[in-house]
Amino acid sequence: MPEEARSGPEPAAGRGRPRSPAHDTAILDAALHLLAGEGYARMTIDAVATRAGVSKATVYLRYRSKADLATAALAHLRESAGPERTADLRQYLVALLRMMRLNVERASVMALVGVCLAEEGRTPELLELFRERSVRPRRDDVMRALLEARAGGAVRAEVDLDAVVDLLLGALHSRYLSGEPAPEGWEEDLVDVVLGGLSPAGA
Repeated sequence: MPEEARSGPEPAAGRGRPRSPAHDTAILDAALHLLAGEGYARMTIDAVATRAGVSKATVYLRYRSKADLATAALAHLRESAGPERTADLRQYLVALLRMMRLNVERASVMALVGVCLAEEGRTPELLELFRERSVRPRRDDVMRALLEARAGGAVRAEVDLDAVVDLLLGALHSRYLSGEPAPEGWEEDLVDVVLGGLSPAGA
């Protein structure tokens, strides 16, 4: 069975034993560990299965290819650590940026992003799946929060919300690439600066 893709039909839904949530988590955690430590090219389905304590067939039951597994693991990191969205826009954005910063510090997220970018020429589906499962959903979450705030009158109608999303989510990448650690209160300061430019006059 090749590492890059598994041929043949998908397993029939609803047949056989139900999938184990513990196996699901173990597989994704193992993939994240190997991606960060070995890189995408050197990560193998065999190694993931061994680290997760499952069979190779168990991995392929869930993921058709290595790219499918790798991007699912990155999406799992985003979903498992995401903050609850609340009616308080500032509170949500601060919590989101703090979670993103902690992920960068604890889970080598930037290195994992670099893996996806480095493989663009050889494995373009890896980067596209990463965008589909991690980048776009995060942007959509922030956009929905901004749209709700605008509907409630907290954000001026003429504000370019796509630019606001870029400012909020791009700030951490800029800080990381500069080599400067984020100081205490970085998230609050950034959100206050951005929101200060969105509020209606006199609000």
